[in-house]
Amino acid sequence: MTQIAIHSNCKPRRRIGLSVLFDVISLRRQRRTLARLDDRALKDVGITREQAEAEAARSIWDAPEFWQK
Repeated sequence: MTQIAIHSNCKPRRRIGLSVLFDVISLRRQRRTLARLDDRALKDVGITREQAEAEAARSIWDAPEFWQK
């Protein structure tokens, strides 16, 4: 029987925690970028200034529904 040693710098739980942290940072960056778009770019995306501002104002805990699955 062959044994395989798996070396890891992070425990699996820590990797999951870091993944969530990176997702939160990414979401915050995306929302800030959305808030900075001009009206022409927002029109291209298909949302209004009010929708963009409402999305940008959401807290980092308020993640998109598909993240919660």
